[in-house]
Amino acid sequence: MLRHFRPRLAALLLLTVNCSLLTETKAQTPKTYTSSEILLGLKKLNVLGSVMYIAAHPDDENTRLIAYLANERLLETSYLSCTRGDGGQNLIGPELREGLGVIRTQELLAARRLDGGRQFFTRANDFGFSKTSDETFRIWDKEQVLADMVWVIRQRRPDVLITRFPPDARAGHGHHQASAILAAEAFDAAGDPKRFPEQLQYVQAWQPKRLFWNTGSFFVKPGENMDGYLRLDAGGYNPLLGQSYGEIAARSRSNHRSQGFGSAAQRGEALEYFQPVKGDKATKDLFEGVDQTWNRVPGGAAVGKLIEEVIRKYDPSNPSASVAGLLKVRAAIQRVPIKQGDDTRRWSADYVSEKFEEVNTLIQAASGIYVGATASEATATSGQTLPVNVEIVCRGAGTKVVLGSISSEDYSGKNGALNKELKKGIAVNEKLELPLATTVSVSQPYWLRKLGTVGMYQVPDTISTRRYYPGCKGPIVITRQQIIGQPENPPAVAVDCEFQVNGEPLTITVPVQYKHTDPVLGELYQPLAVVPPVLVNLPPARSYIFTNLQAQVSGGFGQTVPVTLRAGRAGVSGSVALQVPAGWRVTPATIPFSLTNKDEERTVSFKISPTTTTEGKAELRAVATVDGQTYTRGIQKIEYPHIPTQFLFPEAVAPLVKLDLKRRGQNVAYLMGAGDEVPDALRQIGYTVTLLKPEEITAARLKEFDALVVGIRAYNTVDALKTKHPEILQYIEAGGNVVVQYVVNRGTVLPEIGPYPMTLSSDRVTVEDAPVTLTKHQLLAAPNKITADDFKGWVQEQGLYYPSKWDPKYQTVISSSDPGEAAKESAILVTDYGKGHYIYTGLSLFRELPAGVPGAYRLITNMISYGKEVAQ
Repeated sequence: MLRHFRPRLAALLLLTVNCSLLTETKAQTPKTYTSSEILLGLKKLNVLGSVMYIAAHPDDENTRLIAYLANERLLETSYLSCTRGDGGQNLIGPELREGLGVIRTQELLAARRLDGGRQFFTRANDFGFSKTSDETFRIWDKEQVLADMVWVIRQRRPDVLITRFPPDARAGHGHHQASAILAAEAFDAAGDPKRFPEQLQYVQAWQPKRLFWNTGSFFVKPGENMDGYLRLDAGGYNPLLGQSYGEIAARSRSNHRSQGFGSAAQRGEALEYFQPVKGDKATKDLFEGVDQTWNRVPGGAAVGKLIEEVIRKYDPSNPSASVAGLLKVRAAIQRVPIKQGDDTRRWSADYVSEKFEEVNTLIQAASGIYVGATASEATATSGQTLPVNVEIVCRGAGTKVVLGSISSEDYSGKNGALNKELKKGIAVNEKLELPLATTVSVSQPYWLRKLGTVGMYQVPDTISTRRYYPGCKGPIVITRQQIIGQPENPPAVAVDCEFQVNGEPLTITVPVQYKHTDPVLGELYQPLAVVPPVLVNLPPARSYIFTNLQAQVSGGFGQTVPVTLRAGRAGVSGSVALQVPAGWRVTPATIPFSLTNKDEERTVSFKISPTTTTEGKAELRAVATVDGQTYTRGIQKIEYPHIPTQFLFPEAVAPLVKLDLKRRGQNVAYLMGAGDEVPDALRQIGYTVTLLKPEEITAARLKEFDALVVGIRAYNTVDALKTKHPEILQYIEAGGNVVVQYVVNRGTVLPEIGPYPMTLSSDRVTVEDAPVTLTKHQLLAAPNKITADDFKGWVQEQGLYYPSKWDPKYQTVISSSDPGEAAKESAILVTDYGKGHYIYTGLSLFRELPAGVPGAYRLITNMISYGKEVAQ
């Protein structure tokens, strides 16, 4: 390492270039730079200031303000989201909970690549909608979330904090309120060395200058005078980017596809308002009294002048002409006197270290040096040798670039001493054989490696990663404290390329990625994933429901449990078994397997049946044994075009449920909406389920079925329902039975979703075990007697998007409420229409059925069976 530069944590954990250099590229594609982006980077190099935006979830952030602060004010601009959004709904696919959290994390990172911000998180888990901050803090570990917020503030040293929400009921969601409350507490705690002193071995206490609330017309009371608030126009146009900040914000926000947040571009004036909350008073500007020049670093004034000279002489048609000046800037940064001791010197060292990284990136960009390291396969296992191709090309003119060496941990191949002078436009391809140590961790997201709680993620004590920081030889062990706040795992494997640029050293470190060419989409990149030798997969989101208990106990037959084994490497053999608690039997006890080729799969089947008729819920686990080691994780691929492909490694477990259940009818049509796992749950209890395409919905076709079940959000996402809804009503009128699951109260494809008027709302019952009052409605009586016990053991929430008004022809069935609220009666609405029946339910059956909640199965069965005579 260069003298007196201690590596910044951000450099250790983020193999990313300066996010403010905006070019929209496919996810994970190696970054290249336009001339205007380089000039923007030069301007940012001369600004030493930071601002942090704080809110609760992905998509809460003000992307326009972030784009403005990062690209107009040229500040390091970060968004700290308390959660990863696991508790939301998913508009683009079936993933919920952990899978959805990974998607929304990557959507935030995609947004930041566009608007120029950086992204951070706390360990708070989005447990679903919360109505008050008190409820939120009962489930979150408030002190732990506060510590995480303080940690990120001390790392990034923002001059100003900005919250999205107020700390009271105006914020709506309890998480929103909590984020503002915590931000105010963190403002004080971050500067107090007595608070969270364990952090001070890595960072220093840091006191932001002031805290604002970014308010607006949606928060203020009608007629409230906002003249006393600070305001700025964030709607300006950036000629270097060719866009207004409203246009950048729309592209950024539209990455939140899972939440349906596609946004239209805005152009022209866009006023943002700020209410002071804490800190020094400001009368004209958010950053009044904050020196954001190199003068804030003792001995740094000369650096600022050199940067000004480079900017003044910058030739956009020949960026490489600025390399000599940038090398002088870097040398001047190295000469800044940094000594350990007083706090000013210590945080000055942080600024200097970060700017050193920025100037290296600019030297690479101006020189036109491209470096990419790719593997030919998407996955690897610890202990194997990984073939890697390193592609290098210098596209700048007038700069002498010599490739000295290519290296990675434990690698000592022929590429160790190359000393090749790069010719303009002539690519150099070097082949490496990189050994992966046996200590390399499986690429499970770090916050999912340990079992957390409803409200908090648990992070491992240490994470071992492969050498990915210039000059660091050998593996790096990152402590829990260091990884907290980071948006994703460090790269699994990376390589260092050592260059001489005009005789001066430059190290470029790049992650090894998987590259392939899609015949439609072209060249695609994704992170290299480290996987176990064998992966053990059960069917996703599957519960095993046993309903005819007496027959299964006495007859000895049961359900088939398929287990799919996938080879993480070639030549894997061993055995697999199902572990079940007492009260269950599995045959056979074990099954041997042998997989010759990498990625080869084999599915084996077990029979499982209950040995008692006692109702209850348990869990099965699939366990593979290879060379004396046990493996219990499968693999889940998350693939969408707007984010990099992600892999999760879920435990191979599934609920086992013994349930006394009667049903009426057999054939069920299912119209999928935003995506859910309900059809498979219905098959588990014996229904024959046919997934219908929207164009197949006709009254004549629906006559073939005993019931039609409409998936979640279908009336928000299936545009064909505009014309197919009358066909559904004809089916009901002729004697059909229709069950419609929750519909969001905004963005419906037609005004009425039922045979009679109802007004959808955002009303919900968030306490999953809230007491339920039952009516004497026939729906609760047959074919299964529904009791209050059927609402026990629910997960995340009881229901959502209940109607607030409904035609008297609808009958209510149950009522419940969150603490301190009036009872809500519209969780289930039933009406007769002609000879048939229509049911709307906001109950969260889409969560409860895959979780194996017995009462949810009884309820959905009664809905499908409603109005039929014979039980099966």
